[in-house]
Amino acid sequence: MKEPRRCEAGAGADGRGGEPQAYGGERRPRSPLTAGTAAVVVLCLATALVHVLLVFLHVAPPNAVSQLYSRPINAWVHPLFEQNWRLFAPDPESVNRQISARTRRTAADGTTEVSGWFDLSAVDTSAVEHNPFPSHTEQNMLRRAWSSYLEAFGGDDQPRSERAVMMQTYLRNIAADRVAAHRRGSFDSIQLRVITLPVTTPDPAGGARQAAAGPKPLETRYLPWWKVASHAAD
Repeated sequence: MKEPRRCEAGAGADGRGGEPQAYGGERRPRSPLTAGTAAVVVLCLATALVHVLLVFLHVAPPNAVSQLYSRPINAWVHPLFEQNWRLFAPDPESVNRQISARTRRTAADGTTEVSGWFDLSAVDTSAVEHNPFPSHTEQNMLRRAWSSYLEAFGGDDQPRSERAVMMQTYLRNIAADRVAAHRRGSFDSIQLRVITLPVTTPDPAGGARQAAAGPKPLETRYLPWWKVASHAAD
């Protein structure tokens, strides 16, 4: 009898000897989409780290690093990322403020046309009332811009620091954009009027003492005319 043929070790499926073929030996080049995604992820991570570092230096106690790089830190944090402790130690408003704006347009012949006052605060109030989820812009943008302007300028309107100039520009741009969004016509200058009325405290005696003292007076402040980029809301 003939002995059965033995298959050689390592023989292929076709009976021929040799090493088995390797699959996937060649590496495909990375697609441009994959490389772009990786670059975007790295950029986002770097931006997040820089943001956290700058905000940390802003809220940390004064130190050599924060004092050395105070200008870029303040330029990054203010006014969009400003940090304060009002969430933990709330300081409710003790006054009601009505912020209004009017605009002026100068014609080619030199004549000027001034509009009536437009109540910016009323727009925010109407957007917040009966809204269970009002936006941060509607609640705080205009109010915080004015509070920061007061902190930077005090009782007059002369900028004495870079922060004051920045807050003036910030407040001016908010007012100009909101007027342009709600009124028709073009303008090249804007003026703000702020009417302040202290919030009266409730009188447990039934209001007799408050009536005797009389209503608290209004405080009206007119800001100077500010030039703006030509706005058109036709």
